[in-house]
Amino acid sequence: MSSPAPGPGPGDGAPGAPALRSHQWYGTDGLRSFSHRARTRQLGYLPEEHMGKPVIAILNTWSDINPCHQHLRDRAEAVKRGVWQAGGFPLEFPVATLSETFQKPTPMLYRNLLAMETEELLRSYPVDGAVLMGGCDKTTPALLMGAASADLPAVFVPAGPMLRGHWRGETLGSGTDMWKYWDEKRAGRIGDREMSELEAGLARSPGTCMTMGTASTMTSAAEALGVTMPGASAIPAVDSAHSRMAAAAGLRVVGLVDEGARLSRFLTAEAYQDAIATVLALGGSTNAVIHLIAMAGRSGVPLTLDDFDRLAREVPVLADVRPGGAYLMEDFYYAGGLPGLLSRLAEAGLLHPDRPTVAHASLREQLDGAGVHDDTVIRPLSNPLSPEGGVAVLRGNLAPDGAVIKHIAAEPRLLEHTGPAVVFDDYRTMQATINDSGLGITPDTVLVLRGAGPVGGPGMPEYGMLPIPDHLLKQGVTDMVRLSDARMSGTSYGTCVLHIAPESHVGGPLALVRTGDRITLDVAARTLRLEVGDTELERRRAAWRRPPAPYGRGYGALYTEHITQADTGCDFAFLARPGEVPEPYAG
Repeated sequence: MSSPAPGPGPGDGAPGAPALRSHQWYGTDGLRSFSHRARTRQLGYLPEEHMGKPVIAILNTWSDINPCHQHLRDRAEAVKRGVWQAGGFPLEFPVATLSETFQKPTPMLYRNLLAMETEELLRSYPVDGAVLMGGCDKTTPALLMGAASADLPAVFVPAGPMLRGHWRGETLGSGTDMWKYWDEKRAGRIGDREMSELEAGLARSPGTCMTMGTASTMTSAAEALGVTMPGASAIPAVDSAHSRMAAAAGLRVVGLVDEGARLSRFLTAEAYQDAIATVLALGGSTNAVIHLIAMAGRSGVPLTLDDFDRLAREVPVLADVRPGGAYLMEDFYYAGGLPGLLSRLAEAGLLHPDRPTVAHASLREQLDGAGVHDDTVIRPLSNPLSPEGGVAVLRGNLAPDGAVIKHIAAEPRLLEHTGPAVVFDDYRTMQATINDSGLGITPDTVLVLRGAGPVGGPGMPEYGMLPIPDHLLKQGVTDMVRLSDARMSGTSYGTCVLHIAPESHVGGPLALVRTGDRITLDVAARTLRLEVGDTELERRRAAWRRPPAPYGRGYGALYTEHITQADTGCDFAFLARPGEVPEPYAG
């Protein structure tokens, strides 16, 4: 079969349609285009299958070691089906999987690596638009950060939550009940047989955590930003609706290419404000603070901790979902999902309804007909789970650049507390000594972990829910005040102050705390204070010496040299800054 003469096709110079990026790879009469067409034949494609058609990259974070994304290999086929149906040419690209369960010391160390991979892959290949497939905690922000920097038409496909867990007639929530029952075992109230049964019943299907952990928080934020198909974030991973949603995303992204609708059309300042409001109304993960600030930075939108704190005072918590509430994502989906919750926020005037989404001309149009089917899962505005958002931003001499706490997941009695510190310099030491009776830890103690921030962690691991000592668990103590420069899992709970900035490794005040110092937490006043005089703190600062960098070479060294602090999103400074990037020449 002879090759058709290069020339315009749909979206390729046709009247009223934008030129395709891929045209310079495929559509010119030079040697390079000849080579590209020949190699595409080598892949087994007919010229009629791709010439003049939008090339859609499907970025798939599936892998054999990521149970959250186990089904995404099949979902990619559904996306391809939609792309073909709409007249596009789909090509699947495997990208870093970032498995929250298995990757150490933390996939947060590699979020920016996936963001770089996403950006450069979309820029360097003959791609006109993209479907981004992720969901496990760091994949959502990473894919959207990279895609925002590349700024091509794109749709995000969330992996979706797994089915609810079961054990002896009890409904289990992944992560949240893992922490709960691990403490029950440490307290001696259950044994190995029960733990074996729990191990088999906690995670029963592909998909992300079915609590309102970081995964569902961030996919909900993506939907609130307007870059998913409507209702996509809460569809259970194994529901047939999930496959239909993936196909719809493939159909829609071709339309976005035809319209010339780049991602920047949707990732506006108003969209990010609405994403914050959504996270707060969900009682979502504290990790969203870091990720949304980083994502907004890639979109050229200034976003700070103060934006979160301001909105937290205005937005009620409406989603009664664990760990801050009682239900799970499957219940949330059947109750109306995110469209239902957004409809209530819109009713309260807490959203920007005139901004566009990838699926509709406006958010108002997208929410037309959305409703709530169960007021116990998605609360009415008149009966919120909490009258203000689930995250508070703290400042004080211990956190001059800010810290965060998910106070709806804390015991109320501890939200105003002063107690003596017991300080751990690193996580391994804490694990080895937390049960040492010689430390004198009591229920009033403030447990302090340092050396766990972006640089010192390295990568800011999820160490922030420090374990309660065994002897206190056996006495019935279920919460204590805990401070760190670390993060914690979105499925975690307790009075945990996180993301203290600057971190201890770079000389933040956390580095100066000593065991026995008194620390005051006052969430209502938004303060975190070390009760030590300024003169003494300056003396300690003069004696402080920076620890050696965790990495001497490789990606870890690059990370250490360029990572920003938690309050600015933990992005690489050279990726976060504005600047022109040349379009590659493929001729």
